[in-house]
Amino acid sequence: MTPASLFDLMDPRRLAKGAAAFALGFTVSHSELDNATSHMDEVQRRGVLRCGVDTGLVGFAQTDETGEWSGFEVDLCRAYAAAFLDDPDRTEFVPTTTLDRFRAVREDEVDILLRNTSWTLSRATMQGVQFAGIYYYDGQGFLTPADLGLTSAQELSGARICVQPETTSALNLDDYAERYGLTFTIVSVETVAEARRAYEAGECDAFTSDVSRLAGFRRSLREPEQHMVLPDVISKEPLSPVVKDDDDAFAMAVEWVLTSLIAAEEYGVTQSQAADLDQISNRPEVRRLLEVNEETIASLGLQTDFARRAIAAGGHYGELFERNLGETSPLQLERGLNAQWKEGGLLYAPPVR
Repeated sequence: MTPASLFDLMDPRRLAKGAAAFALGFTVSHSELDNATSHMDEVQRRGVLRCGVDTGLVGFAQTDETGEWSGFEVDLCRAYAAAFLDDPDRTEFVPTTTLDRFRAVREDEVDILLRNTSWTLSRATMQGVQFAGIYYYDGQGFLTPADLGLTSAQELSGARICVQPETTSALNLDDYAERYGLTFTIVSVETVAEARRAYEAGECDAFTSDVSRLAGFRRSLREPEQHMVLPDVISKEPLSPVVKDDDDAFAMAVEWVLTSLIAAEEYGVTQSQAADLDQISNRPEVRRLLEVNEETIASLGLQTDFARRAIAAGGHYGELFERNLGETSPLQLERGLNAQWKEGGLLYAPPVR
């Protein structure tokens, strides 16, 4: 064995893959780990990008009466399709539940999971999947009827709480109860639709999930103004695109498309500018973003103008946020942690160079 191959085998990502594969009971060969662009090749041969999304959540992924999909995660999927296939409409949206989302990734039913999924250690090491950046910084909260007059989630002790099983929300609820000595009666609801039915039927006194999800959930109720999200935020929930853990190059391509949308907002490159200006700019960082050096991305299966395509599909990160989640949308969410780093948020794009 040469020194180079030894170092290659000791690569942290390779070791992590082996551990995850062992835990899940499947084997990964050296050749599979080195299959640099196999998934991108498959997507491009198929001509359609399949995105796993929610079964229906206002602001993130929902269908109208004609079956047309819309939402923040839907727009992200279209940006990926534009970058990978040069057409934002070459997408297929696959509704997934909390229980089957990771299986859908592992079994190649979806190419990218974009479904309010938090990046955690156990998921990264035990589910056979890979996380590819953070597209939304969230936290867990509680929605309750306003007429209960609650001011804190700690006043919910003894209440019936609707929560989706096998989620970080369920685990965080256990931690919260233990920390403050609270007791809850758990009402398991697999989908948002089931949660809405149970909540409106009075089968639970509160619904707990990510604050962004609660905002969309509240808007879907018959009388949204009769319900409130309590001020408590009990966790950190970094939401990430998820891909199968067998192709580092594909995961990196997914991550850098997201990075390009964040960088575009920082540089002020809007949807209309990306579509019209191409690489015409007196700023070198903008030229590098819109026309990446071919040698730099050769291993990712992307074209040099992948970022321009992604931005032109629906806009930079801020445009996607404002249209689907922001203060002019039905959810009316503030940017908060999801603002650019220069504005006090956590969005920070690595240099595109």
